[in-house]
Amino acid sequence: MISDQPNAGSARELAGVDVPADTSGITAEQYRAAMRHYPTGVTVVTLRHDDNPIGFTASSFASLSLDPPLISFNIAHSSSSIRALHASDSVVIHFLGEHQRHVAQRFARSADQRFADQSLWTWLDTGEPVLYGTPIWLRVTIHQLIPVGDHTLVVGLVNRVEDVTDSPTGAPLLYHHGRYHRPTPIDE
Repeated sequence: MISDQPNAGSARELAGVDVPADTSGITAEQYRAAMRHYPTGVTVVTLRHDDNPIGFTASSFASLSLDPPLISFNIAHSSSSIRALHASDSVVIHFLGEHQRHVAQRFARSADQRFADQSLWTWLDTGEPVLYGTPIWLRVTIHQLIPVGDHTLVVGLVNRVEDVTDSPTGAPLLYHHGRYHRPTPIDE
């Protein structure tokens, strides 16, 4: 039970939320194994830092609000991209299509290899790197960075949407149980 007392010994505060100190012995491995069973869309976040392209995958993407159009994703404090993200004002979030598994795999590699193939990306006129062939991408200004646990929650304001899903780009790329998937409709 979470106490109403601000300094209760049974809870700790993370970003203004009381979190029980005792998580009933749940290990990081147990939690990770459970989360592998929840499918997510695959996104790649790109930004510019010191005139260099930076990018990373983010399976934690979520839409937060329609008015204003807000999104969120999170990034581990141990990520090689965290410093660049804290220094940035904007990012581009790419919703990968099923044809872009190679892009997802590239952005899972070491940071110096992610933008090595210049035929996969270009710069936007606003300064961020954008990946070619992505069915949907959003340009987002960073609204809030909130440290929570071992990650930073990023809240962003969407100010540009590029959507080419009306062309034959295929289905979105999904990640589930350690593998990439494509959605298949369930006939009713």
